[in-house]
Amino acid sequence: MSSPPFDFIHNYAPNNIRNFYNFLHIKSPCHKLQHSCIPLSRTDVANNDNTVDKLVQRANASLVIGTSSWKEQFVEALTVNPGDDDEGEEGEDGVASTPSCFDYVMHFLTLFWKLLFAFIPPTDIAGGYLCFVVSIFCIGVVTAVIGDIASYFGCTLGIKDAVTAICFVALGTSIPDTFASKVAAIQDKYADASVGNVTGSNAVNVFLGIGVAWSLAAIVHEAKGTVYAVEPGTIAFSVTLFCTEALIAILILMLRRSKKVGGELGGPKKIKYISSGIMFSLWVIYLLVSTLEAYGVIKGF
Repeated sequence: MSSPPFDFIHNYAPNNIRNFYNFLHIKSPCHKLQHSCIPLSRTDVANNDNTVDKLVQRANASLVIGTSSWKEQFVEALTVNPGDDDEGEEGEDGVASTPSCFDYVMHFLTLFWKLLFAFIPPTDIAGGYLCFVVSIFCIGVVTAVIGDIASYFGCTLGIKDAVTAICFVALGTSIPDTFASKVAAIQDKYADASVGNVTGSNAVNVFLGIGVAWSLAAIVHEAKGTVYAVEPGTIAFSVTLFCTEALIAILILMLRRSKKVGGELGGPKKIKYISSGIMFSLWVIYLLVSTLEAYGVIKGF
Protein backbone atom coordinates (compact mmCIF):
# COMPACT_ATOMS: atom_id res chain seq x y z
CA MET A 1 0.00 0.00 0.00
CA SER A 2 1.42 3.38 -0.98
CA SER A 3 1.90 6.14 1.56
CA PRO A 4 -0.65 8.95 1.72
CA PRO A 5 0.08 11.90 -0.61
CA PHE A 6 -0.23 14.51 2.17
CA ASP A 7 2.00 15.34 5.11
CA PHE A 8 -0.06 16.53 8.08
CA ILE A 9 0.99 18.89 10.86
CA HIS A 10 -0.11 17.26 14.10
CA ASN A 11 0.76 20.14 16.43
CA TYR A 12 -1.70 22.69 15.12
CA ALA A 13 -0.71 26.14 16.43
CA PRO A 14 -1.96 28.94 14.14
CA ASN A 15 -0.42 31.69 16.24
CA ASN A 16 3.09 30.30 15.66
CA ILE A 17 2.71 29.92 11.90
CA ARG A 18 3.89 32.62 9.54
CA ASN A 19 3.58 30.76 6.27
CA PHE A 20 2.14 27.30 5.78
CA TYR A 21 2.90 25.38 2.59
CA ASN A 22 0.76 22.45 1.50
CA PHE A 23 2.78 20.20 -0.80
CA LEU A 24 0.64 18.04 -3.08
CA HIS A 25 2.34 15.10 -4.76
CA ILE A 26 0.43 13.63 -7.69
CA LYS A 27 1.51 10.49 -9.44
CA SER A 28 0.72 10.65 -13.14
CA PRO A 29 -0.21 7.61 -15.29
CA CYS A 30 3.36 7.68 -16.63
CA HIS A 31 4.64 7.14 -13.06
CA LYS A 32 6.23 10.57 -12.91
CA LEU A 33 5.94 12.45 -9.67
CA GLN A 34 4.50 15.92 -10.04
CA HIS A 35 4.65 18.57 -7.32
CA SER A 36 2.25 21.36 -6.48
CA CYS A 37 2.71 23.92 -3.71
CA ILE A 38 -0.13 26.02 -2.28
CA PRO A 39 1.08 28.77 0.10
CA LEU A 40 -1.18 29.88 2.94
CA SER A 41 -0.32 33.02 4.86
CA ARG A 42 -0.63 33.40 8.61
CA THR A 43 -3.65 35.64 8.11
CA ASP A 44 -5.48 32.92 6.19
CA VAL A 45 -4.77 30.36 8.88
CA ALA A 46 -5.74 32.71 11.71
CA ASN A 47 -9.01 33.67 10.06
CA ASN A 48 -9.99 30.03 9.75
CA ASP A 49 -8.72 29.04 13.19
CA ASN A 50 -12.08 29.46 14.92
CA THR A 51 -13.93 27.69 12.12
CA VAL A 52 -11.53 24.74 12.15
CA ASP A 53 -11.80 24.41 15.93
CA LYS A 54 -15.60 24.33 15.75
CA LEU A 55 -15.57 21.77 12.93
CA VAL A 56 -13.15 19.52 14.83
CA GLN A 57 -15.23 19.88 17.99
CA ARG A 58 -18.43 18.92 16.20
CA ALA A 59 -16.73 16.00 14.43
CA ASN A 60 -15.41 14.67 17.73
CA ALA A 61 -18.81 15.13 19.36
CA SER A 62 -20.52 13.21 16.56
CA LEU A 63 -18.29 10.22 17.29
CA VAL A 64 -19.32 9.99 20.93
CA ILE A 65 -23.04 10.70 20.65
CA GLY A 66 -24.99 8.87 23.31
CA THR A 67 -24.35 7.68 26.81
CA SER A 68 -22.61 4.61 28.12
CA SER A 69 -24.35 4.12 31.47
CA TRP A 70 -27.51 4.94 33.35
CA LYS A 71 -25.38 6.75 35.94
CA GLU A 72 -24.14 9.16 33.28
CA GLN A 73 -27.70 9.86 32.18
CA PHE A 74 -28.85 10.69 35.71
CA VAL A 75 -25.80 12.90 36.28
CA GLU A 76 -26.58 14.83 33.10
CA ALA A 77 -30.25 15.09 34.10
CA LEU A 78 -29.31 16.65 37.45
CA THR A 79 -26.68 19.00 36.00
CA VAL A 80 -27.57 22.51 34.89
CA ASN A 81 -26.04 23.11 31.46
CA PRO A 82 -26.08 26.13 29.13
CA GLY A 83 -28.65 26.28 26.36
CA ASP A 84 -28.41 23.89 23.41
CA ASP A 85 -27.27 26.64 21.07
CA ASP A 86 -24.38 27.53 23.44
CA GLU A 87 -23.26 24.00 24.27
CA GLY A 88 -19.59 23.52 23.72
CA GLU A 89 -19.08 27.19 22.79
CA GLU A 90 -16.59 29.49 24.45
CA GLY A 91 -16.85 33.16 25.15
CA GLU A 92 -14.64 35.89 23.74
CA ASP A 93 -12.17 35.49 26.62
CA GLY A 94 -11.81 31.75 25.95
CA VAL A 95 -13.75 30.70 29.06
CA ALA A 96 -16.54 28.16 28.65
CA SER A 97 -20.01 29.66 28.88
CA THR A 98 -21.89 29.27 32.16
CA PRO A 99 -25.62 28.61 32.66
CA SER A 100 -27.78 31.70 32.73
CA CYS A 101 -30.68 32.46 35.06
CA PHE A 102 -33.11 31.25 32.40
CA ASP A 103 -31.18 27.95 32.17
CA TYR A 104 -31.62 27.40 35.92
CA VAL A 105 -35.35 28.16 35.72
CA MET A 106 -35.86 25.79 32.80
CA HIS A 107 -33.78 23.12 34.55
CA PHE A 108 -36.03 23.06 37.62
CA LEU A 109 -39.19 23.20 35.49
CA THR A 110 -38.07 20.21 33.42
CA LEU A 111 -36.28 18.26 36.17
CA PHE A 112 -39.11 15.72 36.50
CA TRP A 113 -39.05 14.94 32.78
CA LYS A 114 -35.25 14.76 32.73
CA LEU A 115 -35.23 12.21 35.53
CA LEU A 116 -38.09 10.28 33.94
CA PHE A 117 -36.35 9.93 30.59
CA ALA A 118 -33.04 9.12 32.28
CA PHE A 119 -34.49 5.62 32.82
CA ILE A 120 -34.36 5.02 29.06
CA PRO A 121 -31.61 2.47 28.25
CA PRO A 122 -28.28 3.92 27.09
CA THR A 123 -27.48 3.97 23.39
CA ASP A 124 -24.66 1.42 23.62
CA ILE A 125 -27.03 -1.38 24.68
CA ALA A 126 -28.19 -3.60 21.78
CA GLY A 127 -26.72 -1.21 19.26
CA GLY A 128 -29.10 1.58 20.24
CA TYR A 129 -32.23 -0.27 19.10
CA LEU A 130 -33.50 -0.75 22.65
CA CYS A 131 -33.06 2.97 23.33
CA PHE A 132 -34.98 3.79 20.14
CA VAL A 133 -37.91 1.48 20.93
CA VAL A 134 -38.22 2.60 24.55
CA SER A 135 -37.95 6.26 23.52
CA ILE A 136 -40.78 5.89 21.00
CA PHE A 137 -42.90 4.18 23.66
CA CYS A 138 -42.21 6.96 26.18
CA ILE A 139 -43.09 9.62 23.63
CA GLY A 140 -46.42 7.90 23.01
CA VAL A 141 -47.14 7.65 26.74
CA VAL A 142 -46.30 11.31 27.34
CA THR A 143 -48.46 12.35 24.39
CA ALA A 144 -51.39 10.33 25.73
CA VAL A 145 -50.93 11.79 29.22
CA ILE A 146 -50.83 15.33 27.83
CA GLY A 147 -54.03 14.68 25.88
CA ASP A 148 -55.85 13.26 28.91
CA ILE A 149 -54.66 16.02 31.24
CA ALA A 150 -55.72 18.68 28.76
CA SER A 151 -59.11 17.01 28.34
CA TYR A 152 -59.70 16.85 32.12
CA PHE A 153 -58.49 20.42 32.51
CA GLY A 154 -60.91 21.64 29.87
CA CYS A 155 -63.75 19.62 31.38
CA THR A 156 -63.04 21.09 34.82
CA LEU A 157 -63.16 24.64 33.46
CA GLY A 158 -66.16 23.91 31.25
CA ILE A 159 -64.24 24.43 28.01
CA LYS A 160 -65.41 22.67 24.87
CA ASP A 161 -63.29 19.87 23.46
CA ALA A 162 -62.65 21.75 20.21
CA VAL A 163 -61.22 24.73 22.12
CA THR A 164 -59.19 22.47 24.42
CA ALA A 165 -57.70 20.71 21.41
CA ILE A 166 -56.48 23.84 19.63
CA CYS A 167 -55.37 25.69 22.78
CA PHE A 168 -53.83 23.15 25.16
CA VAL A 169 -53.32 19.84 23.36
CA ALA A 170 -51.89 21.39 20.20
CA LEU A 171 -49.69 23.77 22.19
CA GLY A 172 -48.31 21.01 24.42
CA THR A 173 -47.47 18.69 21.53
CA SER A 174 -45.98 21.48 19.40
CA ILE A 175 -43.56 22.92 21.96
CA PRO A 176 -40.87 20.24 21.23
CA ASP A 177 -41.15 21.04 17.50
CA THR A 178 -40.80 24.73 18.30
CA PHE A 179 -37.54 24.25 20.21
CA ALA A 180 -36.24 21.85 17.55
CA SER A 181 -36.90 24.45 14.86
CA LYS A 182 -35.19 27.10 17.00
CA VAL A 183 -32.03 25.02 17.38
CA ALA A 184 -32.06 24.17 13.66
CA ALA A 185 -32.47 27.84 12.73
CA ILE A 186 -29.47 28.80 14.87
CA GLN A 187 -27.09 26.01 13.88
CA ASP A 188 -27.92 25.37 10.22
CA LYS A 189 -26.80 27.56 7.35
CA TYR A 190 -30.15 27.37 5.57
CA ALA A 191 -33.77 27.54 6.75
CA ASP A 192 -34.72 24.18 5.23
CA ALA A 193 -34.37 22.21 8.47
CA SER A 194 -36.38 24.58 10.67
CA VAL A 195 -39.18 25.23 8.16
CA GLY A 196 -39.21 21.61 7.02
CA ASN A 197 -39.55 20.43 10.61
CA VAL A 198 -42.77 22.43 10.99
CA THR A 199 -44.32 21.20 7.75
CA GLY A 200 -43.11 17.64 8.32
CA SER A 201 -44.52 17.39 11.84
CA ASN A 202 -47.90 18.69 10.68
CA ALA A 203 -47.90 16.21 7.80
CA VAL A 204 -47.24 13.34 10.21
CA ASN A 205 -49.97 14.54 12.58
CA VAL A 206 -52.58 14.85 9.84
CA PHE A 207 -51.78 11.96 7.51
CA LEU A 208 -50.33 9.41 9.93
CA GLY A 209 -51.91 10.37 13.26
CA ILE A 210 -55.46 10.78 12.02
CA GLY A 211 -55.12 8.30 9.16
CA VAL A 212 -53.99 5.34 11.28
CA ALA A 213 -56.56 5.98 14.03
CA TRP A 214 -59.46 6.35 11.61
CA SER A 215 -58.34 3.37 9.53
CA LEU A 216 -58.20 1.09 12.58
CA ALA A 217 -61.61 2.33 13.75
CA ALA A 218 -63.10 1.77 10.29
CA ILE A 219 -61.70 -1.79 10.17
CA VAL A 220 -63.11 -2.63 13.62
CA HIS A 221 -66.57 -1.27 12.75
CA GLU A 222 -66.53 -3.08 9.42
CA ALA A 223 -65.72 -6.35 11.18
CA LYS A 224 -68.60 -5.78 13.61
CA GLY A 225 -70.98 -4.82 10.80
CA THR A 226 -71.56 -1.31 12.16
CA VAL A 227 -71.22 2.06 10.50
CA TYR A 228 -68.31 4.29 11.47
CA ALA A 229 -69.11 8.00 11.21
CA VAL A 230 -67.46 11.07 12.72
CA GLU A 231 -69.36 14.31 13.10
CA PRO A 232 -67.54 17.19 11.37
CA GLY A 233 -68.17 19.71 14.13
CA THR A 234 -66.16 22.90 13.60
CA ILE A 235 -63.40 21.27 11.56
CA ALA A 236 -64.44 22.86 8.25
CA PHE A 237 -64.27 26.40 9.63
CA SER A 238 -60.98 25.77 11.47
CA VAL A 239 -59.27 24.19 8.46
CA THR A 240 -60.40 27.01 6.17
CA LEU A 241 -59.10 29.62 8.61
CA PHE A 242 -55.85 27.72 9.04
CA CYS A 243 -55.27 27.41 5.27
CA THR A 244 -55.95 31.12 4.80
CA GLU A 245 -53.39 32.07 7.43
CA ALA A 246 -50.95 29.51 6.02
CA LEU A 247 -51.11 31.29 2.65
CA ILE A 248 -50.31 34.57 4.43
CA ALA A 249 -47.32 32.91 6.11
CA ILE A 250 -46.07 31.55 2.77
CA LEU A 251 -46.44 35.02 1.25
CA ILE A 252 -44.33 36.48 4.08
CA LEU A 253 -41.61 33.88 3.49
CA MET A 254 -41.60 34.70 -0.23
CA LEU A 255 -41.34 38.44 0.44
CA ARG A 256 -38.44 37.83 2.83
CA ARG A 257 -36.43 36.39 -0.05
CA SER A 258 -35.88 39.91 -1.37
CA LYS A 259 -32.34 41.32 -1.40
CA LYS A 260 -33.20 43.68 1.45
CA VAL A 261 -33.86 40.77 3.84
CA GLY A 262 -31.92 37.95 2.24
CA GLY A 263 -33.78 34.86 3.45
CA GLU A 264 -36.73 33.25 5.19
CA LEU A 265 -35.18 33.53 8.66
CA GLY A 266 -33.12 36.21 10.35
CA GLY A 267 -32.19 39.39 8.56
CA PRO A 268 -32.33 42.97 9.86
CA LYS A 269 -33.57 43.26 13.43
CA LYS A 270 -36.56 45.48 12.59
CA ILE A 271 -37.84 43.22 9.81
CA LYS A 272 -37.15 40.15 11.94
CA TYR A 273 -39.31 41.43 14.79
CA ILE A 274 -42.08 42.53 12.42
CA SER A 275 -42.19 39.09 10.80
CA SER A 276 -42.23 37.36 14.19
CA GLY A 277 -45.01 39.64 15.40
CA ILE A 278 -47.14 38.91 12.34
CA MET A 279 -46.65 35.15 12.71
CA PHE A 280 -47.55 35.27 16.40
CA SER A 281 -50.60 37.43 15.62
CA LEU A 282 -51.80 34.85 13.10
CA TRP A 283 -51.71 32.18 15.80
CA VAL A 284 -53.61 34.38 18.28
CA ILE A 285 -56.21 35.26 15.62
CA TYR A 286 -56.66 31.57 14.82
CA LEU A 287 -57.28 30.72 18.48
CA LEU A 288 -59.63 33.65 19.02
CA VAL A 289 -61.73 33.22 15.88
CA SER A 290 -61.95 29.42 16.24
CA THR A 291 -63.04 29.78 19.88
CA LEU A 292 -65.72 32.32 18.98
CA GLU A 293 -67.01 30.03 16.24
CA ALA A 294 -67.04 27.00 18.58
CA TYR A 295 -69.23 28.88 21.10
CA GLY A 296 -71.59 30.18 18.39
CA VAL A 297 -70.54 33.83 18.57
CA ILE A 298 -69.42 33.64 14.93
CA LYS A 299 -71.47 31.65 12.45
CA GLY A 300 -69.48 28.86 10.85
CA PHE A 301 -69.98 26.76 7.75
